[in-house]
Amino acid sequence: MQSHEVAADTADQAQWLKQYYFLRAAFSVAWVIAAFAIAPSSAVIAATLLVAYPAWDAAANCLDALCSGGLNQNRTQGLNVLVSLATTIAVVLALQVSMNWVLGIFGAWAILSGLLQLGTAVRRWKRVGAQWAMALSGGQSALAGGFFMFQATMPAVPSIANVAGYAAVGALYFLVSAVWLTVGTWRRSAAL
Repeated sequence: MQSHEVAADTADQAQWLKQYYFLRAAFSVAWVIAAFAIAPSSAVIAATLLVAYPAWDAAANCLDALCSGGLNQNRTQGLNVLVSLATTIAVVLALQVSMNWVLGIFGAWAILSGLLQLGTAVRRWKRVGAQWAMALSGGQSALAGGFFMFQATMPAVPSIANVAGYAAVGALYFLVSAVWLTVGTWRRSAAL
């Protein structure tokens, strides 16, 4: 590929990621609002939100991989899709047992998906840039997952609020990444 084709491909990828990160941030913000405003009054809505969160993550990772060269070129995201789909099914089953089980499953998912997100960010960093927030998000997700697993062993019954805080931090990281890419695009345009 010639250098101007590589530059155009990189610019297209950065544009896609900016839109994708804004979309991920918007979904997470809406999910957090629903978790705090609506879910406490309805166990059905809380359960639906808990199932929807990893299902959305699977769909979003699949979409991103397909728009970024396909699943073969984005194996960490392909694995993340599988992990998130398995988590969706596990959450459906765990909801029949207890919220402690649900939180434990969210913890295992946060660890695995966080490490896979970290891998995706590191792979993209050199080519696209602005991935430091995604790398931090992946690492923090793995740490939060360990905390969730610890909380799940406690006698206190967790609620959707435990997961909502995690989702809110994720929304912030996606928003920071989107803004960082936007500023980078503006700077490159101004330099021309």
